Amino acid sequence: MSLPSEMSFVDLPAPGGPENMVIRKGPLPQVRPGDILVRVEASGINRPDVLQRKGDYPPPPGASPILGLEVAGEVVALGEGAEGFAIGDKVCALANGGGYAEYASVPASQALPWPKGYDAVKAAALPETFFTVWANVFDMADLKAGESILIHGGSSGIGTTAIQLAKAFGAEVFVTAGSAEKCAACEALGAKRAINYRDEDFKAVVVEETDGRGVDVILDMVGGRYFDRNIASLAKDGRLSIIAFLGGAKVEAANIAPILTKRLHIMGSALRPRTAAEKQAIRDGLKQKVWPLLEAGKLAPVIHSVLPFAKVADGHREMETGDHIGKIIMSL
Repeated sequence: MSLPSEMSFVDLPAPGGPENMVIRKGPLPQVRPGDILVRVEASGINRPDVLQRKGDYPPPPGASPILGLEVAGEVVALGEGAEGFAIGDKVCALANGGGYAEYASVPASQALPWPKGYDAVKAAALPETFFTVWANVFDMADLKAGESILIHGGSSGIGTTAIQLAKAFGAEVFVTAGSAEKCAACEALGAKRAINYRDEDFKAVVVEETDGRGVDVILDMVGGRYFDRNIASLAKDGRLSIIAFLGGAKVEAANIAPILTKRLHIMGSALRPRTAAEKQAIRDGLKQKVWPLLEAGKLAPVIHSVLPFAKVADGHREMETGDHIGKIIMSL
């Protein structure tokens, strides 16, 4: 396949606001052993991209400095030893960076075929949120059928994915969200009760809804500000999975006694620093257990908006307002 010598990509000359991102021309990425080169047709915008743009989430050593952690498109070249795909295949992939570009080199072990019936936009909305939810809710927190979960930020890309996956695997779902519209959207996706955190105390609602028992798992992206109420909302042997700290990274004067008396498990993880082997294991779990559900139409990514590549700054502004429900996608 004949490839161009240059591509368009989003450059970030210096950290700062959305206006700091500019479209430039540059060489195609080097295809490393084990990688596939994808001609990008769509790319997701995610909260870590915003943090990286601001200078608060630097890429790990060896990763592309270009923003973008998920892509969908066509395989146009194979690195030495890359397995599982052929040139011309349609794939979506979790990228280690470099997704805001016309071409991205991604590990074949982090790529998946488009679910049947999907286009590039829907496929690009899958990797970042599905990898994150599967790893933290099912692998680490071990959510099981018949258990209950509280998902903070239920209307976000992570939240809408977590609601559907938890429901599909037989869990009872509670969520928090910041408006009546967002709460209604969460309940339409399968949440038993959506709690408007601006008007209600989620701890009080969870205790009431579970007859004082609490929930088995909490997926939290708020952090310090919610810590005490999260602990109070968990049942015995409950698991708190922390994936971000939008409400602060520090906990002041926390009461740790319930952690002992209720035998609680507190865990946290970030997706980007995980090893290649860990990401491949997550990919394999999704392919086996989740992709069939997507192809059967039992769950689907929630897409808030689709923007052209040149409007990347608008996409970041939209992300930062927090008004979106679901994913923000760029179409190339």
